[in-house]
Amino acid sequence: MNLDDLKFELSKPVKPKIDYDEKYRLASVLVVIYGKEPKIVMTEKPQDMKFHAGEISFPGGKIEDDDFDLLHTALRETHEEIGLEISREQVIGQLEPVVTLNSGFLILPFISIVDEIPPLSSNREVEKIFHIPFEPFLQTMAKDPDPSHNIIQEMYTFEYQNQIVWGASARILKQIRNILKF
Repeated sequence: MNLDDLKFELSKPVKPKIDYDEKYRLASVLVVIYGKEPKIVMTEKPQDMKFHAGEISFPGGKIEDDDFDLLHTALRETHEEIGLEISREQVIGQLEPVVTLNSGFLILPFISIVDEIPPLSSNREVEKIFHIPFEPFLQTMAKDPDPSHNIIQEMYTFEYQNQIVWGASARILKQIRNILKF
């Protein structure tokens, strides 16, 4: 699949404000896909993080008082965490919100597909930045074998270089995979 095909399949109206159950805290992430042979950008959280320590995830985070909507949150957090400036106009769609298993977040994922990105640099919230070949990565999907992960809904895993992506990030990837009919 090339970027034009991905843009066609993943484009969807962007609605950066959502109704939600007050028991959750709001957050958003940005799924960035780029390159002639498409890659997806993901990050590894440091082991000393309060939430999601050591997990592989998309750049993003919780909404702050100064954010005027969840898209602003995703763009701000992406810039803070990995130094990548994406404009609102470069966001082509969004996915269904997902909840986190342990931390009580409702996450709204946005999608940006761009031709190329500059070199990235991480802040203290990111241990490592991954540039993962998109199609081979989506093909690694498996059912999550950990029964404690399946408490809230069906769970999946994806794998890259012996790193396991699970939880909300894997459910975001599963949505993309479903849209693309993998």
